[in-house]
Amino acid sequence: MHDFAFIFAGFAVGLIVGLTGVGGGSLMTPILIFFFGVKPYLAVGTDLLFAAFTKMGGTVSLTRQRLVPWRVVGQLCLGSIPAALLALWALKELGPASAQAQHIMTTTLGFALLLTATATFYKVVVFSQKRQSEEQSLRASSGPEALRPRHWSLPVLLGAVIGTLVTFTSVGAGAIGVTVLLLVYPLLPLPRIIGADIAYAVPLTLLAGLGHATLGSVDWPLLAQLLAGSLPGIWLGSRLVTRTPERLIRSLLSVLLAWAGAKLVLI
Repeated sequence: MHDFAFIFAGFAVGLIVGLTGVGGGSLMTPILIFFFGVKPYLAVGTDLLFAAFTKMGGTVSLTRQRLVPWRVVGQLCLGSIPAALLALWALKELGPASAQAQHIMTTTLGFALLLTATATFYKVVVFSQKRQSEEQSLRASSGPEALRPRHWSLPVLLGAVIGTLVTFTSVGAGAIGVTVLLLVYPLLPLPRIIGADIAYAVPLTLLAGLGHATLGSVDWPLLAQLLAGSLPGIWLGSRLVTRTPERLIRSLLSVLLAWAGAKLVLI
């Protein structure tokens, strides 16, 4: 019975990710902790590989459409990959199952979920249909100037912050990443921002997930069950995206993520 519940949870998260683009980690990790009683270190490690495999398919599809700005991906990885390695070293020193590491992970996860909830709600309030069309016209540039950040150091510094967040919590490469890219690359078209966000999350979550696997923080049977549900869910969600009230779904999600984040911070 539990097996079916995990497959259904994977399907539900995949469907929501397909409909809204909100990162799977911000949904799957709290579901595993609160509803299935999975230990935080196992939930984070398993979800990192869940995200890596899920986003690989999206990256291949976006690359074929030439929507991935690899220069931007490289700039973000310059900060996020070393930060992920440092975070993994810190987890190894603490011991991922230790009380101290579990406390750091749940508290950081709580704050990351609150940040994600804020970023998700911000998009609901600020990005109306009219505003989106205005933004699209402003972001119509596809030349070299669109790939220039506001300052060369910003992608590296913010990439390092996201790399640390993702390694400790599996959250941060979705809604937070898109918000960061919108602010740092003001001329980059929105489809290419989404392409960059999904593409740079693959090496980051794969590295962090494999690092967690070496620490014994991945439940492989659970990962297989989640993927069995999520892959059809994402496929269905991406096809229903034009027929659903995205703003309503995002609003409800932001409330849910804020509740989960507050609960984790107050543990």
